[in-house]
Amino acid sequence: MQRHSTHSPLLSLPGAVPAEGRDEGVAAHYGDLFREQRTLAAGEGFVDLSHRGVVTVSGDDRLSWLHLLLTQHVSELPAGQATEALILSANGHIEHALYLVDDGETVWAHVEPGTREELIAYLESMKFFYRVEVADRTDDFAVVHLPAGSIAEVPKGVVVRETPHGRDLFLPRGDLESFAADHGPAAGMLAYEALRIEAHRPRLGFETDHRTIPHELGWIGSAVHLQKGCYRGQETVARVHNLGKPPRRLVFLHLDGSEVHLPGHGTPIRLAADGADGRQLGFITTSGRHHELGPIALALVKRNVPVDAELMAGDTAAAQETVVEP
Repeated sequence: MQRHSTHSPLLSLPGAVPAEGRDEGVAAHYGDLFREQRTLAAGEGFVDLSHRGVVTVSGDDRLSWLHLLLTQHVSELPAGQATEALILSANGHIEHALYLVDDGETVWAHVEPGTREELIAYLESMKFFYRVEVADRTDDFAVVHLPAGSIAEVPKGVVVRETPHGRDLFLPRGDLESFAADHGPAAGMLAYEALRIEAHRPRLGFETDHRTIPHELGWIGSAVHLQKGCYRGQETVARVHNLGKPPRRLVFLHLDGSEVHLPGHGTPIRLAADGADGRQLGFITTSGRHHELGPIALALVKRNVPVDAELMAGDTAAAQETVVEP
């Protein structure tokens, strides 16, 4: 079977500038970051997420089987209802994030770029006697995001995940260019990410590292169900929820707008009062430029950092807002 190109055909649209790093393969922007953000915030346009992996699970046992593996309660997931779920290590650390919907016959999930092969290998290893079929559909389907409030018509037969943040479409990959022509204007990943930061929504590989647990990012509830049966990593989830606090917490940062450069992923966080020689208390996970708020970021900091403390992200002053309570 022919493999799809690693680069979206929508990179040929006017003004398209390719994204780098984990989002390589789609556009960072199409020439005007803030205009693209305003368009999305108004419920118009779309975002090309065709670099994301698409994985399906079909078969009579698909929901009961996934229920055993995922952090979310999905055994009775109604057709058409969107949800999200994690797969944890035995120690409760986040390994995968899945954005799911069941169409009545098949569970559709989109996942972070570069993670689907490992995810599929894990799912295949856990099939045992269950009546399920796992498939990589990334060659055939592209993920496209319509923002919240969009009244754009979805092509007939397309599977849709509808959430408070918008609709994710599993669009036949061959229809991507015609969809763009009918549903523009296109917005790039920088606009999409700025609105994600504003909404305090964590993303695997950005807000997570090898030791992140769900409680640190506020994923309890939205992606982790606390009253479901056993799954790998559940003991850690239950223990932290019932007996303790996570070692770190997610914060939202307003960054000093006078700085030309944004502090990138991994930039150390320190107390402003301690200066550049102070002890590192966390790090920037994602930063961006917002059309109304200016420079903003998400960061992971130690739980005991005072919620009213003025911080420094590298050389940039940062005022924090609480996302996860200490």
